[in-house]
Amino acid sequence: MPKIKTNRAAAKRFSFTKSGKVKHKRAYLRHLLSSKSRGRKRRLRHDALLNKTDAKTLAALMPYA
Repeated sequence: MPKIKTNRAAAKRFSFTKSGKVKHKRAYLRHLLSSKSRGRKRRLRHDALLNKTDAKTLAALMPYA
């Protein structure tokens, strides 16, 4: 049976923790930054964990991760 291809778009956007949770970069930090508070921009810098429902969907896109 052939190997399953990894979805490259997903592979570039998501990574996994050692315990198997899925990390992603937060949205809303690309433009219109002057209207956002300093604290909000600081919180958006940090990675977030994907919820379990979306992580299941991602498992199909990244079978070997």
